[in-house]
Amino acid sequence: MRTGSGKRPERVAVIGVGILGASVGWNLSRHGAEVVFIDAGRPGEGVTNWSFSWVNASNKTARKSYFDLNVAGMAAHRELARTIGPDSWWYPSGHLRWADDPAAQTKLLETAELLAGWDYRAEVHTGAEVRRRLEPALTMPGEVPVVFYPDEAWVHGRHLVGRLLGQAVASGAELRSGTAVRDIGTGADGSIRTVALSDGSRLDVNVVVNAAGPGASDVAGLLARHLPMRREPGAVTRIDCTRVPVHRAMHAPHIEIRPDGDASVVLHSREIDALIDTGEDPAQLARLLHESARQVVPELGNSRIARTRVAHRPIPADGFPSVGAVPSVPGYYEAVSHSGITLGPVIGRLLASEILNGKRHAMLADFRPERFPL
Repeated sequence: MRTGSGKRPERVAVIGVGILGASVGWNLSRHGAEVVFIDAGRPGEGVTNWSFSWVNASNKTARKSYFDLNVAGMAAHRELARTIGPDSWWYPSGHLRWADDPAAQTKLLETAELLAGWDYRAEVHTGAEVRRRLEPALTMPGEVPVVFYPDEAWVHGRHLVGRLLGQAVASGAELRSGTAVRDIGTGADGSIRTVALSDGSRLDVNVVVNAAGPGASDVAGLLARHLPMRREPGAVTRIDCTRVPVHRAMHAPHIEIRPDGDASVVLHSREIDALIDTGEDPAQLARLLHESARQVVPELGNSRIARTRVAHRPIPADGFPSVGAVPSVPGYYEAVSHSGITLGPVIGRLLASEILNGKRHAMLADFRPERFPL
């Protein structure tokens, strides 16, 4: 910690206890910082719980530095599973992807070739091979090319948040849930001094981590900082099954499907998301997702729609994470990103190190918050 120079020990308010906030706070706590977790709702039950929760880098090829960060995120998950145990949250079963039109198939195979050139494992199989070896419950043409990414995984985000939060609290961290941040106070030099909560309490802190997900722009606004965010809502449905017929996350034509424990499956589709702003009722979105899934996994026809949520993805305006210190506000840091499930463990480790040691990791160089000026 930076306490040897006479600086008082960090008391850190982590605002937002999804996967990013939990990861940052857990890393800070285990290295001796005094951490207060603050969440307006219940930890892990916001976007983290209503995400497709796919750990990958195969969908992150727009910028090599972003791809590399996601690869590091995958490695950090594996290390985290060794550190805290994988039970109930870590499912490294790989990922399947295929398409149903020639242009999309060509793009899929080109991406797999690109990734192989970046030393990222990608295997190409036929539909018949996949049904025989990996997923016998699927319906797909026998000759269709299917890319299998064996190093990818899915995560039960709420369970992981609970595990990290529980360990941090056991080590002395404090949790304030069901209360929102109303104000962030600064001193004469502009540095962080206090956080005021909606329950009327005021906390003395010298570091704030903005990990508030879709609400991150509002938190930044308390410091007169402009953090532009995209508006990208997504509908996720959980369906209950007597038996979960699939073994891994997959992107089928028009639908994304993954297991969600012993008796549940999660569904999502970008095509269905496009209907959200047309006024479709969430129940109708769920029915459309369920019908699409049945076309791929007929056995899901016997399942029941359990819960559906439309959540807003926390995506900064340029599509890339905003992670690190904002130099104009000493003590204020951001941890705001789409793909928080993949990036949570690595961002948690790197940002905690930056807070405690004052040095920004080179891997975060392209994702500095100051690219969005005050």
